[in-house]
Amino acid sequence: MSLSNTDRLVPSALSVLRIVSAYLLIQHGSAKLFGVPHVAFFDNLQIVSLIGVAGILEFFGGILLLVGLFTRPVAFVLSGLLAFAYFLGHASKGSVLVPFLNQGEAAVLFSFIFLFISAAGAGSWSVDAWRRRPATTSLTAVA
Repeated sequence: MSLSNTDRLVPSALSVLRIVSAYLLIQHGSAKLFGVPHVAFFDNLQIVSLIGVAGILEFFGGILLLVGLFTRPVAFVLSGLLAFAYFLGHASKGSVLVPFLNQGEAAVLFSFIFLFISAAGAGSWSVDAWRRRPATTSLTAVA
């Protein structure tokens, strides 16, 4: 059975979704941990606070997702982190069912994107995919 051209694009498209989402999440963690980009709210942030721990998970989890290493468990943890962030930081502002009104759209989208990635995997452009490939023949056998 042959795959259609669009079916062949799915693993690559999944990789692009993972890479772009991870890149955007890294920026959230970087703003919290390193002040780049600068967000005044995060000035004097304590690393041992909830927001500090979230920054650590966002930054280092984002890097793991970016390269596609341990993708499924990392994406699952980050999905939970972002669901927690939504309910703690956004839904508490009112209007739980309308994230637009509490500025929680990004947290909800990230949470569901990472939940999807935890179920679907890293895609074809990832360290995880590279690690699953069968070992190639030795150089002497090729020559």
